[in-house]
Amino acid sequence: MLEIALASQTEVALDRMTEHDLLEVVALEEMCNLSPWGWDAYHTELQSVANSLMLVARIANSTTEAERPIVGFIVARELADEIHINNVAVKPEFRGRGIGRMLMKTALTWGGERHARQAVLEVRAGNDRAHQLYRGCGFEVIGRRRRYYKSPVEDALLMAVSLEQTP
Repeated sequence: MLEIALASQTEVALDRMTEHDLLEVVALEEMCNLSPWGWDAYHTELQSVANSLMLVARIANSTTEAERPIVGFIVARELADEIHINNVAVKPEFRGRGIGRMLMKTALTWGGERHARQAVLEVRAGNDRAHQLYRGCGFEVIGRRRRYYKSPVEDALLMAVSLEQTP
C-alpha cells in the first residue's frame, strides 16, 4: 500500500484491486459514465495479474476497510512493448485533488519499470477534463477513432506518451 497526502489534505492509499473491490469499482464505473466493463470483465482481468496493473485509491484516514471507500481506480495492461490504460476513474466529489494524476503517474512508472516503449489510451473527444489530466501526464493526441464510443456515440482520441528515457 502506498499512502500519499494530496494538496487537499486528503490522505489517499493506493492498493491492489481485489475481487472484494469489484462491486465498488463497477459502481464507480457507472457513476463516471465509463464504457462499461462490468464485474465479469474486471474479475477476468484480475486473473491476468502478470500483465495487468489494477489499483484502487481509498481514503486512508480510517482504520477499517468499510470506512475506507474507493474514490478512484485504474486498470492498465502490458501489450507487447506498450502499456494500454484501459480505465481510470475518480469519484466526482474527489476530482481536482490529484487522485487521477497519482493513479496515472503510478501506471506510467509501472510501465517504465516493465521497459514499455510508450503508454496509450483512448478518451472521449468531448471529455475536456480527462484531456487536461492526460496532457498534464505528458500524453499527446496521435489519432482519432471515429464513432468509437456508444451510448452516446462519440469519437475517441487516441493519446500516447513515450516512456523511453532519453540518454
